[in-house]
Amino acid sequence: MGLLSIKSVVLSVCATNCYILYDDNTKEGFIIDPADSPDKIIDLVSSLQVNVKAILLTHGHFDHIGATNALRKHYQVDVYAHEEEVQVTKDINVNLSEYFGEANSVDVDVLLRDGQCFEVAGFKIKGIHTPGHTEGSCCYVVSDDEVDRLFSGDTIFYHSYGRTDLPTGSGGTIIRSILDKLLVLDGSMEVFPGHGDATTIDDEKKWYRRDTSGNIN
Repeated sequence: MGLLSIKSVVLSVCATNCYILYDDNTKEGFIIDPADSPDKIIDLVSSLQVNVKAILLTHGHFDHIGATNALRKHYQVDVYAHEEEVQVTKDINVNLSEYFGEANSVDVDVLLRDGQCFEVAGFKIKGIHTPGHTEGSCCYVVSDDEVDRLFSGDTIFYHSYGRTDLPTGSGGTIIRSILDKLLVLDGSMEVFPGHGDATTIDDEKKWYRRDTSGNIN
């Protein structure tokens, strides 16, 4: 493994964080959540001189998959997502793309299981099934030679978490996912969410302890 470089670009009407991850030495990398505007992503990838090896989806909502089909065709790479997210990626009603812009259905090439480890562009990646925002939401722990980083999609944000009132969402389930699967990770781990600013596991632990709702502690 080498050292991970991260470039983010905010796209879509929902201000979604699309991430380009790559090794600055080998120039091999991958894309997480290509929200929309494939030409913008392609231009950025070209400017970084990155050789894209895969597309990873944290979940299937329209604002995270909008450029997926165009990029898959352009780079001739596989799309990864959790095995329980197929309905969301494929169904234009469930992924809400029918209601926001162009209807968009994405076929996933590699269906991941909870806890499955795999490798892309020389980096070790672990997929963590974190249902709640959608039934197949998935976070990715990406490891390089020095540290692990979490790409959390819409499961956990800076001092917040994803909405649960959309198709296949569940408030109780997302809280269990956060408490049981994310806040048990190494506290120093950086968290790169699907929207908003980055955070750390330790910072989120402190925030959840301060929550006054009585539902999280």
